[in-house]
Amino acid sequence: MRVSSIGRHHWLALALIAAAPASGQLSKPGTAPAKGPDAPRPDSGKAADANAASASSSDAPIVPEAEFDAALPPLSGDINAPLEPMRAGTPSAGTSATVALTGAPAGQVLAPTGPEDPQLAQPLVPLVNFDATPLDTAADLKGKDAPQIHYETEVKGLDKLDLDARFKALSALRQGGGKAANATQVSARAREDEALAVRLMKSLGYYDASAVSSVATIPGDPGRLRATVSAQPGRLYTLSSITVDAQPTLPAGLVRKELPLKVGDPIQAGRIQGAEANVSLTLPQQGYPFVKVGDRDILLDDQSPKATGAYTLPVDTGPRASFGKLVTTGDPVFGLDHLNVFPRFEPGQLYDSRLVDDLRDALVATSLFGTLSVEPQRTGRLNPDGTEQVDLLVRQSEGRAKSLAGTAGYSTGEGFKVTGSYTNRNAFPEEGALIVTATGGTQEQGLSGTFKRSNAGKRDRTVTLTAAADHSSYDAFSANTLTLSGRISYDSTPIWQKTFTYSYGFELVGTNESVYDFGVGDRVRRNYFIAALPGQVVFDRSNDLLNPTKGYRLKINLSPETSVQGSISPYLRSMLEGTVYYPASTSLTIAGRVRVGSIDGVARDDLAPSRRYYGGGGGSVRGYGYQRLGPLDAQGNPVGGRSLNEFAVEARYRFGNFGVVPFFDAGQAYASSLPKFSALQYGAGIGGRIYTNFGPLRVDVATPLNPRPGDSKVALYISIGQAF
Repeated sequence: MRVSSIGRHHWLALALIAAAPASGQLSKPGTAPAKGPDAPRPDSGKAADANAASASSSDAPIVPEAEFDAALPPLSGDINAPLEPMRAGTPSAGTSATVALTGAPAGQVLAPTGPEDPQLAQPLVPLVNFDATPLDTAADLKGKDAPQIHYETEVKGLDKLDLDARFKALSALRQGGGKAANATQVSARAREDEALAVRLMKSLGYYDASAVSSVATIPGDPGRLRATVSAQPGRLYTLSSITVDAQPTLPAGLVRKELPLKVGDPIQAGRIQGAEANVSLTLPQQGYPFVKVGDRDILLDDQSPKATGAYTLPVDTGPRASFGKLVTTGDPVFGLDHLNVFPRFEPGQLYDSRLVDDLRDALVATSLFGTLSVEPQRTGRLNPDGTEQVDLLVRQSEGRAKSLAGTAGYSTGEGFKVTGSYTNRNAFPEEGALIVTATGGTQEQGLSGTFKRSNAGKRDRTVTLTAAADHSSYDAFSANTLTLSGRISYDSTPIWQKTFTYSYGFELVGTNESVYDFGVGDRVRRNYFIAALPGQVVFDRSNDLLNPTKGYRLKINLSPETSVQGSISPYLRSMLEGTVYYPASTSLTIAGRVRVGSIDGVARDDLAPSRRYYGGGGGSVRGYGYQRLGPLDAQGNPVGGRSLNEFAVEARYRFGNFGVVPFFDAGQAYASSLPKFSALQYGAGIGGRIYTNFGPLRVDVATPLNPRPGDSKVALYISIGQAF
């Protein structure tokens, strides 16, 4: 933050005066040093007399300027050259030197210094060869050899500003852990914390803030120190005026409106920066994509009775703009025709950066780009309303289109199931995917191939064709099934969760299944040929697609079908499901579900067992095995029904990325075409959740509250996603 100050001026003048004799011997004031290798050397008596004489004349220069300049050695242009050896007249290695004492009585000299170190006469090592490795310090020592003292830290004056937590997080004294190599290190840390305290106080608007530190021995404990940082915030500076220097906008005063500052607000760094960031964020959402916020200026006045600051912000709004067309460059992952499927805006619509972000996110979600950017570009083309058309430049580069994926799960009644898939997301450009899926499990095995065209002529509209072969073996039935199906859907995505979605399609099924024949009293195998036209409508007012915490959903499934098993039997399968989510607190969500289903127009025994309704399992009534609820045959195995009703309630408590979910379920399947809401089976349990970016990992353990003969006492369910 640039801050100017009225009434505060500081000058700092530094002067450095240095003088040294040119020769290798000391001289008293007024004594000229010997010049040249053959100059005579004065004896001590003469030197003393000369010094005394020169001292009597205080105006005489110590060394004449011309003599000083002449005594300077010539300089070399090579900074790496070694220094020259000392000139003649300097005592040589192994000799003694006597030096006259400045201001001493005549004849007094220093005692011989003894032989000099021969290395002192050697040239210095060139800089390129100098070893810059630092010497070991106390901080580098290990174990018992490392000197260490202990200290306490005390901070005064920051608590009333609620700065204690921020100070502790950044404090050099705190980071030292109360230990240091010596008192000097403690003092250095304390000085760092002085500056930290001042910065923190200024960030809140206290520009007269000061801080001092002290380090002292704790009385009665000489082995410990106390480092004290005392802060004085001074006066709080507030805004005396707010000036925005910007071009006219439509609507008028838009920049000032989006700058959430008012006169009297404290001049706090976070408040000021946040307000300016709001201008940079909101103006591109209202037709100004090229807005630039300049450098603020705050002129502080510390001479007035109230500490204030005049705030000025320059803003270059750029032209008011509307959407133009898409243009592209880079690898041709998508052509312009397919790119134009993604925008949720029309040409000529007022520019909104949120819609640009949505376009970018939708393109990224295809997973077909290595890198991608969407940038507004000025064109100079004007619309009748005066806005400038802004084209969006899509820079694209091709990414990996192929992937492998796998899932695994377990539930009582279904056993283990592992599914693996290979996907080429752009096998049939553009966005025509080929998906091959294999399923292996204790009770189901299968293989399928799927063609999937995403964003088919419309964003989030998907066309799917699937051919599948499956073998399943459950308590209710076993089946060998071939399926050919097609589906057109308009779905929600994590990027764009829609209130209304739908799907419709066709399904052709040929299946050989085991079915209980009540006339024979045993299971027999029969062939069924089924044609269906399934459809679904979803009304979604929840707040999240994968893990909702508030709102509700309503889903209706209708499927007119015909079963050919000896004769043609048309019928209608229907299912209605409603879920609700209530946030009891920030960490607790109460979730509930009601589901009812009906099959009308056909006798139960004319239905293929795989098309009947069953209850029980991880997505139904927990505590019971998969498909275990409903009418049973003479051996106690489920035979399915024509209607279903289920109820469930959960308390989803989340802490961080984990959660605990107690739940209660109830439900039953019936032989009649309409549910009876009676003879319900109840289950209860508790589950754990691990929340990930692709949805929660769910582990539920449940027990039946009114078990029937043959029901397990405990059921376990492991899968991905909430139960509902």
